[in-house]
Amino acid sequence: MKAAICNETFQGWSWQDTCRQVAELGYQGIEIAPFTLAADARDLDTDQRKRILHTARDAGLEIVGLHWLLVSPAGLSLTARDDRIRQETSRYMTALVELCADLEGHIMVLGSPAQRRIPPGDTVQEALTRLLQTLEPVVERCAQREVTLCIEPLPPPEADLILNLREAARIVAEFAHPNVRTILDIKSASADELPIPELITRYGSLFAHVHANDANRRGPGFGDTDFRPILSHLQQIDYQGYVSVEVFDYTPDPITIARESLAYLRQCLEAIGS
Repeated sequence: MKAAICNETFQGWSWQDTCRQVAELGYQGIEIAPFTLAADARDLDTDQRKRILHTARDAGLEIVGLHWLLVSPAGLSLTARDDRIRQETSRYMTALVELCADLEGHIMVLGSPAQRRIPPGDTVQEALTRLLQTLEPVVERCAQREVTLCIEPLPPPEADLILNLREAARIVAEFAHPNVRTILDIKSASADELPIPELITRYGSLFAHVHANDANRRGPGFGDTDFRPILSHLQQIDYQGYVSVEVFDYTPDPITIARESLAYLRQCLEAIGS
């Protein structure tokens, strides 16, 4: 198992200290939320990008990719009726592809539920059509820069569009593009009507990334979610990507979260004989 952790876990830490600590704890990769680097990723010049990459490399880490893509700048939307808003969103996401590739990352996780809301009075299909159109140039840039865009399903009330893996798989099929995949997020998948092992069996061939978190929004091992059957089924489908710890509850502290989450995942792997 290749283990990564999302950098926003270390809120308030410098990038250098974050990379050093993450590597010391035993992770191989780090996943970046762009808003932690700059409110607008386009403001990061070539030298800044090189320093971010080299700092991770010097610590012995791979930059896995990006997530929380559209937290900033304000006013972005993949589904807005206003063409100008969607065009700017498309331009910004294309710029994120460039950032991801410059940092030698290979995946971009598209969650951003607030930026894919169904506008009042619109149908699901109208919102999806706009979303697909907005992402078309982004996907083309992904192909050029060898980045995979992962459509992340998010359950209600967090989101009202692309709510589960079944719906995410439809979007992947709609694109029919090798650079569009989906992601297994354990927290989100816990809300599905199917058990997570069955979801892995059905949709695992579409996974390009895994977010490891408990159903309670904390780290693996900080709740009741049993990761042993999950990791076992990921092995059965020969999943080769990263398992990246992503939490939404930052207590008690970053080091404890990162250390105990990784220790739990390793215990589960040992228990299943990996």
